[in-house]
Amino acid sequence: MQTLTEILGGPVYQAYSYSYPHKTSYRTLQEPVSLKSVWQREKLDSLFLYVHIPFCEMRCGFCNLFTLVRPTGELPDLYLDALERQIQALEPIVGHAQFARYAIGGGTPTYLTTSQLARLFDLTSFRGMENNMPIGIETSPDTIDAEKIRLLEERRVSRISMGVQSFTHDETQMLARRQSHTQVFDAIEIIRANSRADLNLDLIYGIAGQTVESWLYSLQQALLCNPEELYLYPLYVREKTGLGKVADKRRIPTDLSDTDMLALYRVGRDFLLAEGYQQVSMRMFRRNDAAEREVPTYSCQEDGMLGLGAGARSYTQTVHYSSEYAVGRHGVKDIIEHYIDQPQDSFSKAHYGVNLCESEQKRRFVMQSLLAVDGLSTAAYTNRFGSDSTTDFVQLNTLVDAGLAVKTGALIILTAAGLERADSIGPWLASDTVKERMREYQLK
Repeated sequence: MQTLTEILGGPVYQAYSYSYPHKTSYRTLQEPVSLKSVWQREKLDSLFLYVHIPFCEMRCGFCNLFTLVRPTGELPDLYLDALERQIQALEPIVGHAQFARYAIGGGTPTYLTTSQLARLFDLTSFRGMENNMPIGIETSPDTIDAEKIRLLEERRVSRISMGVQSFTHDETQMLARRQSHTQVFDAIEIIRANSRADLNLDLIYGIAGQTVESWLYSLQQALLCNPEELYLYPLYVREKTGLGKVADKRRIPTDLSDTDMLALYRVGRDFLLAEGYQQVSMRMFRRNDAAEREVPTYSCQEDGMLGLGAGARSYTQTVHYSSEYAVGRHGVKDIIEHYIDQPQDSFSKAHYGVNLCESEQKRRFVMQSLLAVDGLSTAAYTNRFGSDSTTDFVQLNTLVDAGLAVKTGALIILTAAGLERADSIGPWLASDTVKERMREYQLK
């Protein structure tokens, strides 16, 4: 394991640790596992439902998501047919569960037609859904129209997240993203005119050629739309992405240095805090005066997630499972076609994933807690595992000693200096076993 000194002296931006273990640690299971046996050990009173729609109008240069650009013919309808079979297979297993959150991601779910979106909502109307359950969906400026947004409003969607990435033409070109200033504002106007949902906008920093001035311009333009939330993402140039291929072939930089990216992060953070936003994690900022909805209780550390669709991951305490993962078009297409061809019975088993021993469960609890501003509750950790978090993970004391975290009662919370290094602290906390599996993974 690296020492903290090595971490502090190394790259600030190593990996986004939004889930643990990382999907590249998943493998084909030795034997398919019955989902009935997996889920019967779980409490089902507060699940997160996630549905993956792996289709997009275009693939941006930075994108390594599981998605297929402009699928041909009947593929989206066939995909929904397979989704229906998957739900029918899972109905006897989790049909009685209570759901506290619902998110539709991708890809770009609004790539679907209005009628296809309506069918998607009909298929995923589980009886255990509370009326005040938050429902979120991802969209893009080029897939929005008033009819779709009105449908989302009818189906009680409470959060619409749109990728913008930048409000400057040169930067969106650098990201290989076809997008105009007018198109973005027109899309936001349609959302605001037809929906009461919270609006989230995604922006990226670290683009080659980006300056403090151009970054502030994008932030200022975003605030003209008064979004309830903003996500500020550091640019990662990854294998098999468009930017990754450009960097490999031309040997030219497609992103900024670590030092420059950290400077832009601080500029963005300070700007949003001064403009009345609160920081929720390294990436997420929420407007202080945004209305707080009364919603069911959900804890990502304690409660499970049911994933539907190719590319969706499901989380239980001891098993995480999904379909296989790819970035290249052929690999993605093969996985989607396999999903579409699966018989209903096949959906009642997990074929691909990772088992979590108690040590990995503890590690996940710590990472999911510590990397958000609320921090790690040592009492909740002890209540869950019957041991002391700082004994199990001496790194926590090391972070405190280094000024990257503070102890406040039963909480361990990252300081501003620690939060800005979340993408190096997260990988540092990963186990050697998971790191080795990630290194060995062959990306399709």
